[in-house]
Amino acid sequence: MQSERYDIEAKPSESSKSSASMPPYPKAPPNEEQRQMLQSLLIERFQLKYHRETREGPVYLLVKRNKALKLAEAKDKNAYPWAGGLGGGGIRGGGLAGRNESMEDLAKRLSPYLGRPVLDRTELSGSFDFRTEYSAGDVRPDVITMILVCVQDIGLKLEPSRGPVDTIVIEAVDKPSAN
Repeated sequence: MQSERYDIEAKPSESSKSSASMPPYPKAPPNEEQRQMLQSLLIERFQLKYHRETREGPVYLLVKRNKALKLAEAKDKNAYPWAGGLGGGGIRGGGLAGRNESMEDLAKRLSPYLGRPVLDRTELSGSFDFRTEYSAGDVRPDVITMILVCVQDIGLKLEPSRGPVDTIVIEAVDKPSAN
């Protein structure tokens, strides 16, 4: 299979709410309107045809441990929900922090780093603030090891399991049409 790359520039119409939105950081996930616009662009420009399926596959379950939780009720319930590295941004080797973060959102944020979906099974409602430094002794831990250790430090754990995995099945795609 041959791989081709394309640069696509897209700008929302001025009447769109997204034209005025300024994400809190450059890699903020797209909002619902932006996702819909991107999906429409791919369908129109690439003649994308796809469908969604739920398949059984490998997942991690985010669960409570039999240990005290190191989660504080969120101080600012209006703050932008966030979880990442201690210095801000993505998760790296230094530790894990969160602000106004629900367990469902934390599970979603961990998924890309762990290479499989993480499903929240903590039964914890609300949003939390937390911060934990990685201190297992490895000078340069890999991200997965750091996440596993830090999640355990806040009183949770990630259990390998099998469960529902949302899958996008691409049926057809063509070279994009011209601008």
